[in-house]
Amino acid sequence: MCLVDGNLAGYTRIVPPGLTYEDASIGRVVIGSDYRGLGLGKQLMENSIKGCQDILKESKIRISAQLYLLKFYNALGFKEVGSPYDEDGIPHIEMVLN
Repeated sequence: MCLVDGNLAGYTRIVPPGLTYEDASIGRVVIGSDYRGLGLGKQLMENSIKGCQDILKESKIRISAQLYLLKFYNALGFKEVGSPYDEDGIPHIEMVLN
């Protein structure tokens, strides 16, 4: 979770291997509209990656990223896997961090 002045500003889910993917994953990345543009998404993802490494003891992480956020996830070290696909009417791409 990401808290700002005691208010929930965002959250993610870290998922152990074998539930969503064969690898550990991070899903449901959300930053509330009042908190966007403050760099919280990057901080939240960095903490989620650290959580996968420290809590799950996993360094390989797979995500389903909205395509328009490709550069954001690339900057965090994620690489595209495969081709874009539609998920609920939104273009996505599978990405992996090794």
